[in-house]
Amino acid sequence: MLLLVTSIKLIAEIALMALLGQWLVGLLAGARRDGNPFYRLLRVLSDPFVRGARWVTPRLVLDRHVPLVAFLLLAFAWIF
Repeated sequence: MLLLVTSIKLIAEIALMALLGQWLVGLLAGARRDGNPFYRLLRVLSDPFVRGARWVTPRLVLDRHVPLVAFLLLAFAWIF
């Protein structure tokens, strides 16, 4: 049981750091962030969690806010 909880926490931490790094690189790179290879790597790492958050949220939530929802869901999972 402890292994399961620790594994879930580790996955949440990796995804949280990927989302945070993606936001930071996007902030620094600006409009040319899609050409940045590090940004693309972080996007590949965080994309399954963003898609999962899109699946959970209603259509009323804008697509640009879905990564924030994914970050908050992962943060709550990490705290829990």
